[in-house]
Formats: sequence, C-alpha cells, structure tokens
Amino acid sequence: MPATFTLRSPMPASAGDLYAWHARPAALRRIVPPWEAAEVVARDGAFGADGYRVTFRAGLFGPLKGTWVAEHSGFVPGREFHDRQLKGPFAAWDHTHRMIPDGDHSSFLEDHVEYRLPLGGLGRLVGGGMVRRRLAAMFAYRHALTAGDLRRHGLYRDRPRRTIAVTGSRGLIGRELAAFLAAGGHSVVRLVSGKVDLKAVDDGTRAVPWDPRAAVDPGTLAGCDAVVHLAAENIGEGRWTAAKKRRIRDSRTVPTRRLAEAVAALPPDRRPKVLVSASAVGIYGDRGDEVLTEESEPGGGFLANVCQEWEYATAPGRAAGVRVVNLRFGVVLTPKGGALGKQLPAFRAGAGAVLGTGRQWFPWVTVGDAVGATHHALMADGLAGPVHVVAPNPVTNRDFTKTLGRVLRRPAVLWLPGAALRVLFGGVVDAALESQRAVPTKLTATGFAFDHPDLEGALRFLLGR
Repeated sequence: MPATFTLRSPMPASAGDLYAWHARPAALRRIVPPWEAAEVVARDGAFGADGYRVTFRAGLFGPLKGTWVAEHSGFVPGREFHDRQLKGPFAAWDHTHRMIPDGDHSSFLEDHVEYRLPLGGLGRLVGGGMVRRRLAAMFAYRHALTAGDLRRHGLYRDRPRRTIAVTGSRGLIGRELAAFLAAGGHSVVRLVSGKVDLKAVDDGTRAVPWDPRAAVDPGTLAGCDAVVHLAAENIGEGRWTAAKKRRIRDSRTVPTRRLAEAVAALPPDRRPKVLVSASAVGIYGDRGDEVLTEESEPGGGFLANVCQEWEYATAPGRAAGVRVVNLRFGVVLTPKGGALGKQLPAFRAGAGAVLGTGRQWFPWVTVGDAVGATHHALMADGLAGPVHVVAPNPVTNRDFTKTLGRVLRRPAVLWLPGAALRVLFGGVVDAALESQRAVPTKLTATGFAFDHPDLEGALRFLLGR
C-alpha cells in the first residue's frame, strides 16, 4: 500500500486565481524550498495540456537525489491538476493539487500525495520517517509562501498588471523578485549582463542584454511601467583590496546613474513611473545602540560613503519627475547564499561563533520580506526616498548566533574577536562588525505587513525546521 500525505490550507484568493497562479511557470520556482537543492531544467508541453512534463535536477527530500521528471494531467481549470513521477527517487509518486472555492477572494489549497519508497519494506523502515518529515516541511513552506504571495498580489488585484524591468535578476533578491512578479501576472524584463542564454528554461520572464558599464539605450526601458535596479558587486566575496573597493563603488554608482539618465531621457508618456534602486543600511556606518530611521543622518566610513553616492546616482530620475525609492537593505537571510548561507556549514558543524563583541546590532530581513518590500515600493504610490528593508525586530550578533544555534540544535559558544577576523578576512569584516539598529519606519507607516517579523520563526521557515 502506498503511503499518503495531505495538507489543506486557507488561501487569500479565489480558487480561480489560485489555479492561475500555479499555471504560471515562475510559480514552480517560487515554491521550491530554499533548503532543497532543486532546479527546473526542462519543460515539455504547456500547463493545462495532458502530458505536460517538468524535469528537475539535483536533490529533493534530503538524501533522495537525482533527476526528477513529473508528468501532469487531469487539468480542471480553476479546480485541480495532477502530476506523477516518471523518473525520480520514489518507487511511485502521484500528487493531486486541489483548489477548493470558499468565497470571492478566498479558497483552500489541498495537496494530496500517494507515494512509495524504493526498496519496499526496508525503504519504509530506513527512510519512511525522514521522508514524511521532509514532506511536512516542504508543503508547509509551499503553502505559507503561496498564501503570502497571493496576499501581496491581492492588495492590488484591481490594478492592471505592469511591465517591470529588473537588473540583478540572478542575485539573491533579484532571482526571487523576478519569479514573484511573473507568478503574479506581471511582465518581467530582465536586464542581463554578459551572454543571454536564449535556450534557458521558460520561467515567464524575458531577458535582454545589458552592459552596466555602458550608457543605456532609453529604448530598452520604453514601455516599462517601472524599473527595479538591484545589480552590484558582491561585497562579501574576496578581500577588500583597492581594486575590490573600486569595483564595489563603481558597480553601484555608474550603472545606477546611467539607468536613471535613460529613464529621464524618455518622453513622459513612455517613461517608467517609478525607479526602485537598491541601497543599504551601511549608509549609517557604525552607530552602536542608536535607533535608526530613514530620517537619521548618514555616517562615515567606506560603505557609508559608497551608499551615499549610490543613492545620489538616482538623482536624474527624480529630477525628471519619476518617483524614486532607495531601498536600504539590511542583511538578507536565505540559506542559498549571503551571510546566512556562508555561516550555515560552521553552525551545522557545531562551530557557530559570536563575531567581535557580539553587541553590534544585526539588521536582518528574510529574502521573502525583502521581495515583498520591493513589490510594496513598486505599488505604493506615496512611497519615495529612502526606505529601510529590515525586519521590525533587530537583534544583536550575539542573539543571532544563539538563535541560529538553537534552531539547528547545535552549540554556538565560540567567539571570534574582531582583530582576528580582520587578519583572516580583511576589510570585508567591517560590514559584519558595524552596528546598525535600523527599523522599518516607512514600511510600517505605509501598511506593509511582514511575513516574518521575528528571527526564530524566520529561521525555522527558511531552514525547514
């Protein structure tokens, strides 16, 4: 007999809208949990037609790894569809997705899976409990993310869908943002530097070449309703040599100004109405326990100076009457990379450590809330200028270390003094040792709701714990 798993959750959208969300190619990227190393590598056919196939690569369900081919059938528009495994780690897998009506703007999502593990009784004995736990974590994540995305899109359901240009769409935030927007029905134009892969798997977006070092042809942005600029040199990779610092500065200031100039150069009827550009709370420098709002004065130091120049580079757009939002991101948490991704191996090995004094404030935000805040900046017409993209409950580095250790059930009692860190890693450590107790004053004042306002709940969601 096959084992079964079922989860039903309320959704803030009609059954028809819930089905339509699932039908868009980008939705599949959205619902893959960040702890499962899986990627769509091929699609054959079209959603809605029996025989539609999706091929995944890499790991699913912990140690069960390899290529997964799922064939879809039984499409009932607005109500349900099925997929079954043709190739993959299970002996059998049959999955029914149901959208159950419950009002004009509400419904239930039900996922029902019947599956058999390989190796018969031995497989059930050795891996049955583990697989069921992973299924529970995976579908809990999928349902929570689906509900959150639909809630955010539903706030603006009466507005027409937009065409939005996005830079940095291969980065931690940009990748998720592009999928979020496309799954919500927006047209996403990804400005991609380097070679554009015309054979890439269709994810519902369109990629066009972009050279961040060159002047931008205004025609590239003509017809776009908005521009989101996230591309920049990664400050966390490599030692901060003079050349690295120059790349950090130039990668932020030069492309930003050129994009802003291209926006301004378009005639008003073809000009994007909003330019949302990345910045960082590093603009404040090291501020100890001071509570920082968007009204606080910038600080000093390399990163603070770069951030000021970065924001100033958007001036041509503002001068042309475009609404400009400078998103001052805190530390964006995702196990796929960034600060959390880099620390996970050490923490999982029981070698988690407090950095420096541990008293410095850690202005964190989940990648999901960073995406949501960017969408809010696009859609909230009254929002302009600097906006903090940080959770409402910042913690110190010491508290972050203890919380991550607790979530992973690993000791985190080590301490790495600042002097030793600087010897090992150079100036990049300054970003981790500076204290910014930033709070999201403008986001909360304009009605933005965080999915994950508290650190422990956020980490458990991101790590499937």
